[in-house]
Amino acid sequence: MATRLDILKQSLENKEKQFHEKLDQHISTVKQANGQPLNDKRNGQATLNKWERQNQSLRNVQEGIDKTKRAIEIEEGKVYEVNATKEILPKEILTLVESGELIQWRKHPTTFFVPDVDKARIVWDVKRKVVAHRYAHLVTDKEQRVKFVRLYNSLNSILNKP
Repeated sequence: MATRLDILKQSLENKEKQFHEKLDQHISTVKQANGQPLNDKRNGQATLNKWERQNQSLRNVQEGIDKTKRAIEIEEGKVYEVNATKEILPKEILTLVESGELIQWRKHPTTFFVPDVDKARIVWDVKRKVVAHRYAHLVTDKEQRVKFVRLYNSLNSILNKP
């Protein structure tokens, strides 16, 4: 499965390719004119309008390229933050994340979701070095609750020693 970063990089590559194609097309159109249509009273303005439309198209593609570059920078920052957070997480949580029993939230890397459980979250409190939960009271489905409680209680017994 492609990551969001891979998708953004592929999009940037496509947009840059499109920009170069439009630029080549514009240059060939300008060369084609050879200065003559600008002296023509009938088609001079039409040629200038066509060039302006091509320039505007180039500017629009360039704006898209700039947006994609900013999105790539943001995405790389999120990946870096997740990797930095993995350095301070207990190995028990990391093994569960790697096995797929927990899903790490990229927006808040110390917060984890249990797959197929709605709303409830497991949280690693960095300051107190304890595992906690949030929104567990909102889980009403018995199967989801059992799955969440089983996973949370196992982490709680290992990590929250008195």
